[in-house]
Amino acid sequence: MQWLDNTPWWLLAGAALILGLAPFAPEPHLWQKLKMLSAGTLTRPIDIFDLALHSFMLPLLVFKLARMTRLKKKKHSSH
Repeated sequence: MQWLDNTPWWLLAGAALILGLAPFAPEPHLWQKLKMLSAGTLTRPIDIFDLALHSFMLPLLVFKLARMTRLKKKKHSSH
């Protein structure tokens, strides 16, 4: 997980934002696929792949921020 610790959080946030909102018009794929998922129409493999692709950076960003928080708390408790 060293590579994730060394990756700046703003870089992951920017990538998550760009991938999550692409394409910007007529509506972001992530939003479109989440609507399909909630409606129960997300069944085609290409749509499932699209959801995975456009949301890939979000869990990575959350994991990075959680690790940063945990490491910061661990550092403060050792003093």
